Amino acid sequence: MPALPARERELVRSGFVAVAGRPNVGKSSLVNALAGGKVAITSDKPQTTRRRIFGIANGPEYQLVLADLPGFQRPRDPLTEHMQRTVDSSLEDMDAVLFVLDARDRIGAGDRFIAQRVFGLGVPVVVAVNKVDRLKPGHIASQMQTGAQLGEFFALHPVSAKTGDGIAELREELVGLLPEGPLYYPPEQRTDLPVEAQIAELVREQALRLTKEEVPHAVTAEVEELGEKVVHVNLYVETESQKQILVGKSGSMVKKIGTGARPEIEAALGRTVFLDLQVKVRRWRRDEAMLERLGI
Repeated sequence: MPALPARERELVRSGFVAVAGRPNVGKSSLVNALAGGKVAITSDKPQTTRRRIFGIANGPEYQLVLADLPGFQRPRDPLTEHMQRTVDSSLEDMDAVLFVLDARDRIGAGDRFIAQRVFGLGVPVVVAVNKVDRLKPGHIASQMQTGAQLGEFFALHPVSAKTGDGIAELREELVGLLPEGPLYYPPEQRTDLPVEAQIAELVREQALRLTKEEVPHAVTAEVEELGEKVVHVNLYVETESQKQILVGKSGSMVKKIGTGARPEIEAALGRTVFLDLQVKVRRWRRDEAMLERLGI
Protein backbone atom coordinates (compact mmCIF):
# COMPACT_ATOMS: atom_id res chain seq x y z
CA MET A 1 0.00 0.00 0.00
CA PRO A 2 1.52 3.39 -0.93
CA ALA A 3 2.37 5.80 1.85
CA LEU A 4 -0.37 8.34 2.37
CA PRO A 5 0.27 11.96 3.26
CA ALA A 6 -0.51 12.58 6.91
CA ARG A 7 -2.33 15.77 7.84
CA GLU A 8 -0.71 17.96 10.45
CA ARG A 9 -2.90 18.02 13.53
CA GLU A 10 -3.17 16.34 16.90
CA LEU A 11 -3.11 12.57 17.01
CA VAL A 12 -6.28 10.48 17.06
CA ARG A 13 -6.99 6.77 16.71
CA SER A 14 -6.38 6.20 13.01
CA GLY A 15 -5.49 3.30 10.77
CA PHE A 16 -6.47 0.80 8.11
CA VAL A 17 -8.74 -2.25 8.27
CA ALA A 18 -9.07 -4.68 5.34
CA VAL A 19 -12.59 -5.95 4.67
CA ALA A 20 -12.30 -9.52 3.36
CA GLY A 21 -14.72 -12.28 2.46
CA ARG A 22 -16.26 -14.31 -0.32
CA PRO A 23 -17.98 -12.52 -3.24
CA ASN A 24 -21.49 -11.31 -2.45
CA VAL A 25 -21.36 -11.52 1.37
CA GLY A 26 -22.18 -7.81 1.64
CA LYS A 27 -18.72 -6.31 2.14
CA SER A 28 -19.47 -3.09 0.24
CA SER A 29 -22.81 -2.60 1.99
CA LEU A 30 -21.03 -3.06 5.31
CA VAL A 31 -18.35 -0.52 4.40
CA ASN A 32 -21.06 1.97 3.42
CA ALA A 33 -22.85 1.41 6.73
CA LEU A 34 -19.67 1.79 8.78
CA ALA A 35 -18.63 4.93 6.86
CA GLY A 36 -22.06 6.48 7.38
CA GLY A 37 -22.84 6.95 3.69
CA LYS A 38 -22.30 5.59 0.20
CA VAL A 39 -18.70 4.75 -0.57
CA ALA A 40 -18.94 1.71 -2.84
CA ILE A 41 -21.63 0.61 -5.26
CA THR A 42 -23.64 -2.46 -4.35
CA SER A 43 -25.67 -5.06 -6.22
CA ASP A 44 -26.85 -8.63 -5.86
CA LYS A 45 -24.38 -9.69 -8.57
CA PRO A 46 -21.08 -11.35 -7.54
CA GLN A 47 -17.87 -9.50 -8.45
CA THR A 48 -19.52 -6.08 -8.12
CA THR A 49 -16.36 -4.79 -6.39
CA ARG A 50 -13.44 -4.96 -8.81
CA ARG A 51 -10.92 -2.61 -7.24
CA ARG A 52 -9.70 -1.65 -3.79
CA ILE A 53 -11.77 1.26 -2.46
CA PHE A 54 -11.06 3.06 0.80
CA GLY A 55 -14.16 3.94 2.80
CA ILE A 56 -13.38 6.50 5.48
CA ALA A 57 -15.32 6.61 8.76
CA ASN A 58 -14.56 9.86 10.59
CA GLY A 59 -15.36 10.64 14.22
CA PRO A 60 -14.31 13.28 16.74
CA GLU A 61 -11.41 11.14 17.96
CA TYR A 62 -10.81 8.64 15.16
CA GLN A 63 -10.38 8.00 11.46
CA LEU A 64 -11.14 4.42 10.44
CA VAL A 65 -10.06 3.67 6.87
CA LEU A 66 -11.77 0.53 5.53
CA ALA A 67 -10.28 -1.20 2.49
CA ASP A 68 -13.26 -2.62 0.57
CA LEU A 69 -11.75 -5.46 -1.46
CA PRO A 70 -12.94 -7.71 -4.29
CA GLY A 71 -14.07 -11.11 -3.09
CA PHE A 72 -11.50 -13.91 -2.91
CA GLN A 73 -11.70 -16.05 -6.05
CA ARG A 74 -9.71 -18.32 -8.34
CA PRO A 75 -8.35 -16.16 -11.19
CA ARG A 76 -9.57 -17.25 -14.62
CA ASP A 77 -8.77 -14.26 -16.87
CA PRO A 78 -6.73 -11.03 -16.68
CA LEU A 79 -9.61 -9.23 -14.92
CA THR A 80 -9.91 -11.75 -12.07
CA GLU A 81 -6.11 -12.03 -11.89
CA HIS A 82 -5.92 -8.27 -11.32
CA MET A 83 -8.71 -8.48 -8.74
CA GLN A 84 -7.02 -11.26 -6.76
CA ARG A 85 -3.66 -9.44 -6.85
CA THR A 86 -5.47 -6.42 -5.43
CA VAL A 87 -6.81 -8.54 -2.57
CA ASP A 88 -3.40 -10.05 -1.81
CA SER A 89 -1.48 -6.77 -1.88
CA SER A 90 -4.14 -4.88 0.09
CA LEU A 91 -3.91 -7.30 3.01
CA GLU A 92 -0.38 -6.09 3.71
CA ASP A 93 0.30 -3.31 6.23
CA MET A 94 -3.19 -3.38 7.73
CA ASP A 95 -3.89 -2.77 11.41
CA ALA A 96 -6.72 -5.33 11.47
CA VAL A 97 -9.03 -7.41 9.25
CA LEU A 98 -12.81 -7.40 9.17
CA PHE A 99 -13.74 -10.89 7.95
CA VAL A 100 -17.32 -10.88 6.63
CA LEU A 101 -19.53 -13.99 6.58
CA ASP A 102 -23.05 -14.32 5.17
CA ALA A 103 -25.62 -15.36 7.78
CA ARG A 104 -27.97 -16.49 5.01
CA ASP A 105 -25.49 -18.82 3.31
CA ARG A 106 -23.64 -21.93 4.40
CA ILE A 107 -20.23 -21.15 5.91
CA GLY A 108 -18.05 -23.55 3.97
CA ALA A 109 -14.84 -24.23 2.08
CA GLY A 110 -14.57 -20.75 0.56
CA ASP A 111 -14.78 -19.13 3.98
CA ARG A 112 -12.24 -21.59 5.42
CA PHE A 113 -9.81 -20.78 2.59
CA ILE A 114 -10.05 -17.06 3.35
CA ALA A 115 -9.77 -17.75 7.07
CA GLN A 116 -6.41 -19.46 6.53
CA ARG A 117 -5.18 -16.33 4.77
CA VAL A 118 -6.47 -13.65 7.13
CA PHE A 119 -5.77 -15.45 10.39
CA GLY A 120 -2.17 -15.89 9.26
CA LEU A 121 -1.53 -12.17 8.86
CA GLY A 122 -0.58 -11.59 12.48
CA VAL A 123 -3.14 -8.80 13.04
CA PRO A 124 -6.45 -8.87 14.96
CA VAL A 125 -9.35 -10.38 13.01
CA VAL A 126 -12.89 -9.24 13.75
CA VAL A 127 -15.57 -11.53 12.32
CA ALA A 128 -18.85 -9.97 11.17
CA VAL A 129 -21.77 -12.29 10.46
CA ASN A 130 -23.74 -10.07 8.07
CA LYS A 131 -27.39 -10.11 6.85
CA VAL A 132 -28.89 -11.22 10.17
CA ASP A 133 -32.07 -9.17 9.63
CA ARG A 134 -35.25 -11.26 9.52
CA LEU A 135 -33.41 -14.42 10.60
CA LYS A 136 -34.42 -16.51 13.61
CA PRO A 137 -32.16 -16.17 16.68
CA GLY A 138 -31.35 -19.89 16.61
CA HIS A 139 -30.09 -19.69 13.04
CA ILE A 140 -27.97 -16.64 13.82
CA ALA A 141 -26.49 -18.37 16.86
CA SER A 142 -25.66 -21.45 14.78
CA GLN A 143 -23.91 -19.36 12.11
CA MET A 144 -21.96 -17.46 14.74
CA GLN A 145 -20.86 -20.73 16.33
CA THR A 146 -19.65 -22.00 12.94
CA GLY A 147 -17.89 -18.70 12.26
CA ALA A 148 -16.17 -18.86 15.63
CA GLN A 149 -14.48 -22.10 14.60
CA LEU A 150 -12.66 -20.52 11.64
CA GLY A 151 -9.77 -19.14 13.69
CA GLU A 152 -8.54 -17.18 16.70
CA PHE A 153 -10.75 -14.14 16.25
CA PHE A 154 -10.53 -10.95 18.30
CA ALA A 155 -14.30 -10.38 18.32
CA LEU A 156 -17.43 -11.75 16.66
CA HIS A 157 -20.37 -9.50 15.73
CA PRO A 158 -23.81 -10.28 14.25
CA VAL A 159 -24.74 -7.33 12.03
CA SER A 160 -27.06 -6.15 9.29
CA ALA A 161 -25.66 -3.58 6.89
CA LYS A 162 -29.20 -3.23 5.53
CA THR A 163 -30.92 -2.25 8.78
CA GLY A 164 -27.91 -0.91 10.70
CA ASP A 165 -28.27 -3.45 13.51
CA GLY A 166 -24.93 -3.93 15.28
CA ILE A 167 -23.09 -1.41 13.09
CA ALA A 168 -22.27 1.10 15.85
CA GLU A 169 -20.91 -1.66 18.09
CA LEU A 170 -18.81 -3.08 15.25
CA ARG A 171 -17.41 0.36 14.37
CA GLU A 172 -16.49 0.96 18.01
CA GLU A 173 -14.73 -2.42 18.14
CA LEU A 174 -12.68 -1.65 15.02
CA VAL A 175 -11.75 1.86 16.18
CA GLY A 176 -10.49 0.35 19.44
CA LEU A 177 -7.95 -1.68 17.46
CA LEU A 178 -6.41 1.35 15.76
CA PRO A 179 -3.13 2.87 16.92
CA GLU A 180 -2.71 6.52 17.78
CA GLY A 181 -1.80 8.44 14.66
CA PRO A 182 -2.58 11.33 12.29
CA LEU A 183 -5.54 11.90 10.02
CA TYR A 184 -4.68 10.37 6.66
CA TYR A 185 -7.53 12.13 4.85
CA PRO A 186 -9.47 15.38 5.36
CA PRO A 187 -12.20 14.77 7.96
CA GLU A 188 -14.98 15.52 5.44
CA GLN A 189 -13.72 12.91 2.94
CA ARG A 190 -15.53 9.57 2.72
CA THR A 191 -13.61 7.77 -0.03
CA ASP A 192 -10.28 7.89 -1.83
CA LEU A 193 -11.87 7.36 -5.27
CA PRO A 194 -11.35 10.24 -7.73
CA VAL A 195 -14.63 11.84 -8.77
CA GLU A 196 -14.36 10.40 -12.31
CA ALA A 197 -14.10 6.89 -10.88
CA GLN A 198 -17.06 7.55 -8.57
CA ILE A 199 -19.18 8.63 -11.56
CA ALA A 200 -18.17 5.58 -13.62
CA GLU A 201 -19.04 3.29 -10.72
CA LEU A 202 -22.47 4.91 -10.25
CA VAL A 203 -23.23 4.33 -13.94
CA ARG A 204 -22.04 0.73 -13.71
CA GLU A 205 -24.19 0.19 -10.61
CA GLN A 206 -27.32 1.03 -12.57
CA ALA A 207 -26.24 -1.22 -15.44
CA LEU A 208 -25.84 -4.08 -12.94
CA ARG A 209 -29.22 -3.33 -11.38
CA LEU A 210 -31.10 -3.32 -14.67
CA THR A 211 -29.45 -6.20 -16.57
CA LYS A 212 -28.99 -9.91 -16.00
CA GLU A 213 -27.46 -13.07 -17.45
CA GLU A 214 -23.97 -12.47 -18.84
CA VAL A 215 -24.10 -8.66 -19.07
CA PRO A 216 -23.20 -7.68 -15.47
CA HIS A 217 -19.85 -9.49 -15.59
CA ALA A 218 -19.04 -8.07 -19.02
CA VAL A 219 -19.88 -4.41 -18.43
CA THR A 220 -17.61 -1.62 -17.24
CA ALA A 221 -17.80 2.17 -17.41
CA GLU A 222 -15.30 4.96 -17.94
CA VAL A 223 -15.71 8.73 -17.88
CA GLU A 224 -14.56 10.18 -21.19
CA GLU A 225 -15.20 13.82 -20.32
CA LEU A 226 -16.24 15.60 -17.14
CA GLY A 227 -17.46 19.05 -18.06
CA GLU A 228 -19.21 21.74 -16.11
CA LYS A 229 -22.58 20.96 -17.70
CA VAL A 230 -22.09 17.67 -19.56
CA VAL A 231 -20.62 14.33 -18.42
CA HIS A 232 -19.72 11.81 -21.13
CA VAL A 233 -19.44 8.18 -19.97
CA ASN A 234 -18.61 5.15 -22.09
CA LEU A 235 -20.14 1.80 -21.16
CA TYR A 236 -18.08 -1.12 -22.49
CA VAL A 237 -19.33 -4.65 -23.13
CA GLU A 238 -17.62 -7.50 -24.96
CA THR A 239 -20.08 -8.62 -27.64
CA GLU A 240 -22.59 -7.05 -30.02
CA SER A 241 -25.43 -9.03 -28.38
CA GLN A 242 -24.51 -7.56 -24.98
CA LYS A 243 -24.47 -4.10 -26.53
CA GLN A 244 -27.98 -4.64 -27.90
CA ILE A 245 -29.19 -5.62 -24.42
CA LEU A 246 -27.52 -2.59 -22.80
CA VAL A 247 -28.83 -0.15 -25.41
CA GLY A 248 -32.31 -1.68 -25.39
CA LYS A 249 -35.14 -1.16 -27.86
CA SER A 250 -34.86 2.37 -29.26
CA GLY A 251 -32.30 3.16 -26.56
CA SER A 252 -34.70 2.40 -23.70
CA MET A 253 -32.24 0.49 -21.48
CA VAL A 254 -29.35 2.93 -21.69
CA LYS A 255 -31.83 5.74 -20.99
CA LYS A 256 -32.98 3.93 -17.81
CA ILE A 257 -29.35 3.52 -16.74
CA GLY A 258 -28.75 7.25 -17.18
CA THR A 259 -31.96 8.19 -15.39
CA GLY A 260 -31.01 6.00 -12.43
CA ALA A 261 -27.41 7.22 -12.22
CA ARG A 262 -27.85 10.97 -12.78
CA PRO A 263 -29.31 11.98 -9.37
CA GLU A 264 -26.40 10.40 -7.48
CA ILE A 265 -23.88 11.84 -9.93
CA GLU A 266 -25.37 15.29 -9.46
CA ALA A 267 -25.26 14.84 -5.68
CA ALA A 268 -21.58 13.87 -5.90
CA LEU A 269 -20.76 16.86 -8.12
CA GLY A 270 -23.03 19.34 -6.37
CA ARG A 271 -24.50 20.57 -9.65
CA THR A 272 -26.98 19.68 -12.39
CA VAL A 273 -25.47 17.96 -15.42
CA PHE A 274 -26.48 16.33 -18.67
CA LEU A 275 -25.34 12.70 -18.64
CA ASP A 276 -24.39 11.33 -22.06
CA LEU A 277 -23.91 7.54 -22.19
CA GLN A 278 -22.39 5.67 -25.11
CA VAL A 279 -22.27 1.85 -25.33
CA LYS A 280 -19.20 0.39 -27.05
CA VAL A 281 -17.89 -3.12 -27.74
CA ARG A 282 -14.38 -3.94 -26.54
CA ARG A 283 -12.84 -7.08 -25.05
CA TRP A 284 -11.76 -5.09 -22.05
CA ARG A 285 -11.50 -7.96 -19.55
CA ARG A 286 -8.42 -9.25 -21.38
CA ASP A 287 -6.95 -5.82 -22.15
CA GLU A 288 -4.15 -5.28 -19.61
CA ALA A 289 -3.68 -1.60 -20.56
CA MET A 290 -7.39 -0.87 -20.14
CA LEU A 291 -7.57 -2.72 -16.82
CA GLU A 292 -4.73 -0.53 -15.55
CA ARG A 293 -6.49 2.59 -16.84
CA LEU A 294 -9.69 1.55 -15.08
CA GLY A 295 -7.77 1.19 -11.82
CA ILE A 296 -8.44 -2.54 -11.55
